[in-house]
Amino acid sequence: MDEAKWKKRLEQYPAIADLEARARRRIPHVAWEYLAMGTGDDRALARNREKLADITFLPRLLREPLEPDMRTTLLGQTFNAPFGVAPVGLTGLMWPRAEQILAQTAVKYHIPYCLSTVATQTPETIGPLAGDVGWFQLYPPRETAVRTDLLRRAWDSGFKTMLVTADVPGPSRRERASRAGMRMPPRITPSLIWQGMQRPAWSMATLREGLPSLKTMEKYAQSGETAELASFVRQKIGGTLSWDYLREVRDQWPGRLLLKGLLHPADAEEAVAVGVDGIVVSNHGARQFDGAPAAIEALPAIVAQVRGRTHILFDSGVRSGLDIMRALALGAEFVLMGRPFMFGVAAFGDDGGDHAAEILLADLKTNMIQCGFATLADIRLA
Repeated sequence: MDEAKWKKRLEQYPAIADLEARARRRIPHVAWEYLAMGTGDDRALARNREKLADITFLPRLLREPLEPDMRTTLLGQTFNAPFGVAPVGLTGLMWPRAEQILAQTAVKYHIPYCLSTVATQTPETIGPLAGDVGWFQLYPPRETAVRTDLLRRAWDSGFKTMLVTADVPGPSRRERASRAGMRMPPRITPSLIWQGMQRPAWSMATLREGLPSLKTMEKYAQSGETAELASFVRQKIGGTLSWDYLREVRDQWPGRLLLKGLLHPADAEEAVAVGVDGIVVSNHGARQFDGAPAAIEALPAIVAQVRGRTHILFDSGVRSGLDIMRALALGAEFVLMGRPFMFGVAAFGDDGGDHAAEILLADLKTNMIQCGFATLADIRLA
């Protein structure tokens, strides 16, 4: 796309909310509900947004013209911005090849991209694309042999940062997706055909790539049939993570290790004792437990508990550069986002990840200038 068309598009869709609205018009209802849902009554989903919006700044003015420096160093790497792409499962349902698109965005903007265990592409495919900005997210396998092989595959594919998800002790209800007809594995039904007819761009892309499958896990299932694969994943992945299990992962994994999904300060203390390199404060985007506090409410207590002994990252509810500033001001060093980037890809396909990154970078820069922040450290001292 030439520069003039790109500028016009950014002017027409200047906020993540614009990408969200376009994405909803472009993908089938079942895919939309899977992406946008929380669980229960979606109260935690709203709480994440509301509590972030409650955080305000007192601007300092009459300063020299600013050109904010948004670079940051985390886990021994320097990134061009204090945010990255969070792991999202079943990514190809929202848009085929979403993993490749987002890995390429991450490389272009030099921010992290985290591939999920239950994404629709393998570490062997995405690792070489993501290079040194690739992270891998682990849903803990119950079988030691499967875990060992997954860790080996991730490492051999170039992933040097592992993110272990703690906040899925069991399946959540996710009623919206159920009502929409979401089933695992996704399959051709009259309802999906009808929805696809109304979303031709998604349908054409899906016809080229095929229905999404949990490709990373295919080698471990006894059958190559997708139904058996889905059953295998339900039975063999997750539900057994403990502090002893995490210690075993720490011993096995030679790279950087993050633990995602903590809200309680006592759990943060346990994580420090295990030796994780970082904690991601998150309520899983409000998709697991509708009674959880907003993740941003839990952040200050965890920062106070940890006292700089490990890195603190934040996830859940972020939709703007201003939200990123809010998390940084409350003590996070870095922010991960899943839905904003998925809205971008669903809205614009191959260019969508770049579009989301441009929005977030521009909004972060603008709001730093409004407050008189020249560096990210200034935000943390606000």
